[in-house]
Amino acid sequence: MKRIALFAMLVVATVGLMIVAPALAQDQATSAMDDTLGMVTQESAATTQPAQHSVETADDRDHFGWISILPPLLAIAMALAFKRVIPALFLGIWVGAWAVYGFSAPGLLQGLLDAFQVFVLKALANEDHASIILFSFMIGGMVGIVTRNGGMIGVVNKIAAWATSARRGQLATGVLGLLVFFDDYANTLVVGNTMRPVTDRLKISREKLAYIVDSTAAPVSCLALVTTWIGYEVGLIGTAVASIDGLDVSPYAVFLESIPYSFYPLLAIFFVFAIVLSRNDFGPMHAAESRARSTGQLLRPGASIDSEATSGEHTSPIEGKPQRALNAVIPVVVLVLGVVVGLYATGEGDTIRDIIGTADSYKALMWASLVSVLVAYLLSVGQRILTVAQTIEAWYAGLKSMLFAMIILVLAWSLSGITEVLGTAEYLVMILGDAIPAGLLPAIVFILSAATAFATGSSWGTMGILMPLVIPLTWAVLVVNGMSDPAHFYILYSTVSCVLAGSVWGDHCSPISDTTILSSMASGCDHIDHVRTQLPYAMMVGVVAILVGTVPTGFGFPWWASLLIGASILLLALRVFGKDPDILSEAEAAFQEVS
Repeated sequence: MKRIALFAMLVVATVGLMIVAPALAQDQATSAMDDTLGMVTQESAATTQPAQHSVETADDRDHFGWISILPPLLAIAMALAFKRVIPALFLGIWVGAWAVYGFSAPGLLQGLLDAFQVFVLKALANEDHASIILFSFMIGGMVGIVTRNGGMIGVVNKIAAWATSARRGQLATGVLGLLVFFDDYANTLVVGNTMRPVTDRLKISREKLAYIVDSTAAPVSCLALVTTWIGYEVGLIGTAVASIDGLDVSPYAVFLESIPYSFYPLLAIFFVFAIVLSRNDFGPMHAAESRARSTGQLLRPGASIDSEATSGEHTSPIEGKPQRALNAVIPVVVLVLGVVVGLYATGEGDTIRDIIGTADSYKALMWASLVSVLVAYLLSVGQRILTVAQTIEAWYAGLKSMLFAMIILVLAWSLSGITEVLGTAEYLVMILGDAIPAGLLPAIVFILSAATAFATGSSWGTMGILMPLVIPLTWAVLVVNGMSDPAHFYILYSTVSCVLAGSVWGDHCSPISDTTILSSMASGCDHIDHVRTQLPYAMMVGVVAILVGTVPTGFGFPWWASLLIGASILLLALRVFGKDPDILSEAEAAFQEVS
């Protein structure tokens, strides 16, 4: 009923716009659309570059007033209400294109057509965008091949053989989560399905396995230098950066600079290993671990699991074929080295920072991913582990796994084009530039990103909606406050990281998150039990990340000091609240005997 009511309100609001908005938007509509159409139809190199605009001050730019924030707000509201990111993004694009025509009745249909033939087409025609799409598809295909040829399972088996105790079993699971860094889905499915028999033998609860798997999947993939996330993130950052005059930086360099400010992913990974090495748990997780150790019940009585989903049939190699770890390690090493070589070959300067900052990261990523796919193909076919047809099928399966994310990415680029035409960033700076201290902007973005990801269950969808809006806004706020010099770039880097970190935090806490669901399924854990036991850990790390990391660093506090203080607080909390599940109190032991 709530969704129906919200939908009705949106319909009423849309009808209202048809009545009141034309007078507000019509004056600027024609010139804005002419400029936009020109960007697509020009037969020059400009057809593949995003529109440039200056944000020296908000008053120097035309904008559509409150209408300029309607498309992104509508996209966020629809995503929150209906948990569907793609329709939400497209609706935002359509409404934005309609706004350019002053919300006139004829403009409704023309806006729909322009959403495709102008904004989506412009996003696809961009050379850098095409490079990101190709890179993402290639790395997805590489993951598909090394999964099918048994290489990934070979890596897992090497480490699993070392696990001979509960502590070692958990540590091995965490280390594997770090090693399978290049894709969060592959990480979740491979580590969860492979380590489950090992952790079962060691009486580690399924809830604990799911937590370790979940907390070393997205946090690792979003931070590693070459993953399926990187193309997506760099693509979003690149579009936003290219739309701003006065900000001449490499998108990949911005991503690298933002990593130290990604406090939640960094502290979440740290907390996993702190828990494992200290042998301490608290809250519902301690109860689950105590149950598993003392009774051997790995699941809560009455727990429900998806046995079909946990079978691992989609991640298993060909039966009877060797599972060699090198068949996964070599393509991944080639991928990483290929990116490094590509950055060096296309960059200029005397220092590593200068080389990376001037390098063509799009070419480097595309070259490296193509070579890694070829290496994975040759290893699989050359050793006769897979036939040519099987290798192509595995590559195609991996490619398809990236399709949903690429659709979101293209729509996010298109929505970014809409916000440029409508002057969204300029309007937001006009109304918020003096009201929000620049140092608090990262924390605000973190909370907004976390709330959106929690409600939608999609960290990628959250980044696609917020990143194109947040970067121009942050730069404009810096300009308005006289802080656009390199000495204050840390605020921009922190804000970029907060879109990412906030979306991962919201994703971890959300019961409808795709990675949370996959972690439950791959670990053979009741989904609600996984959410219930993981939530206290995620909330603790998230609160520490905001209060000790994001807020202080927004005002210039060193990021490394924030990380040290945050890690110390988590260790102290673990010491105060945590207990070893192997050591039961008399009351707990008596309860276990009775039950």
